[in-house]
Amino acid sequence: MSGALVAGLVAGFGIAIPVGAVGTYLMALTARTSLRTGAAAALGVATADGLYALISTLGGAVLVPVIQPITEPLRWVSAAVLTALALRGAVKAVRDHGRPQEAGTGELTGPGRAYVALLGITLVNPMTLIYFTALVLGGPTATDGPVFVLAAFAASASWQLLLAGGGALLGRALSGPRGRLATALVSSAVIVGLAVGLLKG
Repeated sequence: MSGALVAGLVAGFGIAIPVGAVGTYLMALTARTSLRTGAAAALGVATADGLYALISTLGGAVLVPVIQPITEPLRWVSAAVLTALALRGAVKAVRDHGRPQEAGTGELTGPGRAYVALLGITLVNPMTLIYFTALVLGGPTATDGPVFVLAAFAASASWQLLLAGGGALLGRALSGPRGRLATALVSSAVIVGLAVGLLKG
């Protein structure tokens, strides 16, 4: 059981810590909205990681050959969704520049919407399933599966919540109109670049 716990924690942190397009978007979203919205989005990402950990323990080795032929289309979908969100954020930031910041406006301001959106974005990344399956093969047994899944979810959730907290601090530090515009444009550019990187991976 302790082996599965450690393996799950390592797996969860291993997939979560490299800050890619999703992590960057999570921080930018929290900076533009609120910690509550960012925390919900963070839990959406962690839920996807937990679901993939569960799928991998229940038969990921069987699913990988099914998933691999559609990996490339799923990468394109993931990159397209992230790019669309980045462009939408940039356009909104330019349009709202100079206006008073209004609570409850903008994309994904509700925690529920943020949770579902980040869950969906993370789920279309087939590499997460392949990653977890590779770890599970020769790793935790079926009886240790629940411990592995919960540990992976907890590790991912803690890291994603840390990113959301960083986004909230960034939002406070750059809360003026110019700061909001600058962070929105920079984060959008970074997200687009990382989304393009998905296609080359």
